[in-house]
Amino acid sequence: MSHPAIVPHPFEMNAAFWTATSIFIVAYTLIVSEKVHKTVVAICGAALMIVLKILDQHEAFHLEEFGVDWNVIFLLIGMMTIINLMRPTGIFEYIAIKSAKVGKGEPMRIMIVFAVVTAVLSALLDNVTTVLLLAPVTLLIADALDIDPIPFLIVEALASNIGGTATLIGDPPNIMIASKAKLDFMDFIINLAPVVIVIMVVFLGVIKIIFGRKLKTTPERQQHVLNMDEKAAINDPVMLKKSLFVLAIVLVGFMLHGPLHYEPATIALFGAGLLLLLSGTEEPHHVLADIEWPTIFFFIGLFIIVGGVVKVGLIKWMSMKMLAITQGNMLGTSMLLLWFSAIASAIVDNIPYVATMNPLLIDMAGQIWPHESGLALLQHPELMPLWWSLALGACLGGNGSPIGASANVIVVGMAEKAGRKISFMKFVAYGAPIMLLTVFISMIYVWLRYYLF
Repeated sequence: MSHPAIVPHPFEMNAAFWTATSIFIVAYTLIVSEKVHKTVVAICGAALMIVLKILDQHEAFHLEEFGVDWNVIFLLIGMMTIINLMRPTGIFEYIAIKSAKVGKGEPMRIMIVFAVVTAVLSALLDNVTTVLLLAPVTLLIADALDIDPIPFLIVEALASNIGGTATLIGDPPNIMIASKAKLDFMDFIINLAPVVIVIMVVFLGVIKIIFGRKLKTTPERQQHVLNMDEKAAINDPVMLKKSLFVLAIVLVGFMLHGPLHYEPATIALFGAGLLLLLSGTEEPHHVLADIEWPTIFFFIGLFIIVGGVVKVGLIKWMSMKMLAITQGNMLGTSMLLLWFSAIASAIVDNIPYVATMNPLLIDMAGQIWPHESGLALLQHPELMPLWWSLALGACLGGNGSPIGASANVIVVGMAEKAGRKISFMKFVAYGAPIMLLTVFISMIYVWLRYYLF
């Protein structure tokens, strides 16, 4: 459906507008260039927004419209704490060795099993945690088979981004979209999981075509893998049972958080607190120290930077331009958003991209439906396909380059530490075609599900 041209409330391109826009552009440029650590950039940019009085401290830390989204922050902290308590039990090593044995020691079968396991774990935990836990064991299995681990690591990174697309907690962009649009866990399962399953099946077929003839090993090496004892990887069976019990409670809590009227962060923090209590940890310092604090502070700084440009009107200007291109046609806007998100997320990390696009969509909706407000505006039936297009484009677009998603950055870094450098272009050679194919499938899905019928 097309909507008539909207005349938005004017905003002034004054000194504050240009100051905030300059901070925003410089920060993004530095994040993309990787010349300065992205967390340092985010903190400095956020501090400048407050020091230069684009935002005051109350707006930065207490106003949902302009400030830090604490639901996202504490959801991440809660899940990271749970995983840090689970990691020493050896469960993830057990899963990897068991997967290799399910693949009968054959490299191609192992790759497919690893891809499926990575996708499922990414949906249930999150993609960054999943690759952090599985990549080291993948290197171990590849070494046992005497084969190049790089194809396995790249496939795991791609599978983690595909699997993570299916759920609210699977990929940071989804957490951010859910928090802004007030969507619950089951909304993501119902709207995104079907297309993710289709994409995953196609992805497995593609990697079999690409790598099927390249991955060879000897019968002796296969037997070596089959002789590994996965049970020996379990270091603490009692703690493992406690961890799985709490994780089950958390996952059920996520599924029911909408009807129960709890935010996902509340569920995650409850699970983290309960597991800390059950673990009997006298000094939680080591557990909390292992939280990815640079990532947490990156989010905090980013929210404030984006809040600054929302306040001065840059996001309103951007939303006006997008509406001008599509002339208010919702199908056209949805397709443009899907492909623009995918390409942009391949060039810049999809987290800052989504942090920018969330308020843009809200502002655009306010221009099209000026009489709506609150939940009625955020979840307007015609706006919902745009949220799903943004999620699909940002999550799947992250596969386009090694800097497109946090999981990719981690995999590349871990490979380099192990002496197996993955070049930028090598990742792009595998990732970009997969990204284009998966986004094309998503485009067909969005059209069929939300516009054709």
